[in-house]
Amino acid sequence: MKTRQILNKLSPARIIVLYYFLAVTISTILFRLPIALQDGVELSLIDAIFLAVSAVSVTGLSVVNITETFSVPGYFILMFVLQFGGIGIMTLGTFLWLIFRKKIGFKERQLIMTDQNQVSFSGLVYLLKQVLILFITVEAIGSIILGFYLMRNYHTISEALLQGLFMSISATTNAGFDIVGSSLVPYAHDYFIQLVNITLIIFGSIGYPVLIELKHFLMQRSKNQVFHFSLYTKLTTVTFFLLIILGTIAILALEYYHFLAGKSWHESFFYALFQSVTTRNAGLATMDVSEFTNATLFILCALMFIGASPSSVGGGIRTTTFAIAILFLFHYARGNQNIKVFKREIHEDDIKKSLVVMMIALIVCATGIFLLSISEPFSIMEIVFEVCSAFGTTGLSLGITADLSMFGKIVIIVLMFIGRVGILSFIFMLGGTKEPDHYRYPKEKVIIG
Repeated sequence: MKTRQILNKLSPARIIVLYYFLAVTISTILFRLPIALQDGVELSLIDAIFLAVSAVSVTGLSVVNITETFSVPGYFILMFVLQFGGIGIMTLGTFLWLIFRKKIGFKERQLIMTDQNQVSFSGLVYLLKQVLILFITVEAIGSIILGFYLMRNYHTISEALLQGLFMSISATTNAGFDIVGSSLVPYAHDYFIQLVNITLIIFGSIGYPVLIELKHFLMQRSKNQVFHFSLYTKLTTVTFFLLIILGTIAILALEYYHFLAGKSWHESFFYALFQSVTTRNAGLATMDVSEFTNATLFILCALMFIGASPSSVGGGIRTTTFAIAILFLFHYARGNQNIKVFKREIHEDDIKKSLVVMMIALIVCATGIFLLSISEPFSIMEIVFEVCSAFGTTGLSLGITADLSMFGKIVIIVLMFIGRVGILSFIFMLGGTKEPDHYRYPKEKVIIG
């Protein structure tokens, strides 16, 4: 009863952060259980915390080798945590509330809205039901396809199905973990495996509302009914795929005389395409990204910083934030007062939120880079790449994660956590409850620029 009263006094953002702290604590305990580890392997507390945050935030950065550390039961524990992190704590919580016929009241709906970055209470429970059904269905289909396809690579059916299940969950949740030991490098020339993983990655990172609207569109289309996509779906989908296309072109152009030199057109295309898609949030890779030039690594850093779409498994500033910020700069340079796109106007509050998120994200990442440049002996590019990967909950690395100091691991843990809960939730957590504005001061202009 006392706990309930305390929770009622906290803002939704703070409760969500508290829930994620609790998820990290439970995951840390689970990862250190003897049954989860291989015989003779010990997992230190800081490494367990790092791995727990990485799993809950579905980042994929790891200071230990997953295949050499965990047992088969440990793999299932990790997959269980990835589901919590990917689908979202409130989504699974709502599912349990529905099973036990618990009434979902105003406070619970506030938490759902905060966790899923929604702007309205309308249809929240329906949204989460659809998300859960879609997510589990796609993971199951991916597991079956990959499991049976991988049978030719393994001696037993159980091994192949386990690999297929883990690969499907890791790709769909955009976690980036693998139990192969070298990500998807062994499948660098297996385009079927890559295409299945690309599909699962896109499904997880494009945003749940987009998928649900697409489902409704297909249903309406079958009945010859007209369906209108929302501005959110149009904006995030165009931005999402435009970033993938531009990323692919950039990698092809910058690496033409370097990593891609001497490779066939289809090898070059799939190397560029997969690495562009994986920066949306996945963290899986078909090659060692440290082989790229600094120019390409800079492009990857920018893509990871942007991250996935809102209401998805991903982190970063999110695609809509980036799109609105770019549109604002374009329209402001032309002297326009409003942002018009797809025959709609962007709300002023959304413009302010986008600019605030961009600014806070840059400050957070710059602080992380500054701290790691003091404590770690690595190059500035390696540090910037690690920071962008952690904040974007991507999981790509230039190979420095395992060699971070205790302080460096803590910095990355904080960045992964902020990337998962989201900049807005992080700001609201620090800001607390909004106080009413009882008075105003006279406005005065200042010189800018």
